[in-house]
Amino acid sequence: MMRTKFFLMVLAAIVMGSQVTLFAQEKKGAKSERRQFNKEQMLEIQCNQIIKGLVLDDATTAKFIPVYKQYMEEMRATRHMGACRNIANRTAADKQPPKPVPTDAEVEQAIKVRFAQSRKILDVREKYYNEFRKFLSPKQIQKMYNMEKHNGDKFRKEMRKRQGMKKQHDGRRHMPQGDVKK
Repeated sequence: MMRTKFFLMVLAAIVMGSQVTLFAQEKKGAKSERRQFNKEQMLEIQCNQIIKGLVLDDATTAKFIPVYKQYMEEMRATRHMGACRNIANRTAADKQPPKPVPTDAEVEQAIKVRFAQSRKILDVREKYYNEFRKFLSPKQIQKMYNMEKHNGDKFRKEMRKRQGMKKQHDGRRHMPQGDVKK
């Protein structure tokens, strides 16, 4: 009788332990299957969020979608105007030792590039404001801008979070084995 109870308890513990292991493995698999969106899909999602947020009717939606997509494409191109240069510099800098403090001329040039980019962004926003104004009210346009800003803030926060996780993960991976405290 005692052996039977002991055997059943051990068997129950094994079954419960295997269930926990299977559950943990399922979570890992689900995490690796996180969906990655391309630029077009992200634009589509953002466009749909704004349409819902502005509560547009079908006729206005039909006018809004192509104009908004073109607006976002121009904004993306304008924002990445200086980013391509920075990426090229970063890749080159990764292969070389860290660059010393920039000169006044380099800092001034970077500031002027940012001014030019800001002007171009303003020009695009003003151009499309006039386009949006043909079928949206100023309040709707302001709400759209606020929603874009909110989405951008969420995206940046998520990217910082992921970069932080990546740095932590990389740090753990490259930890020296001899420094482990007992």
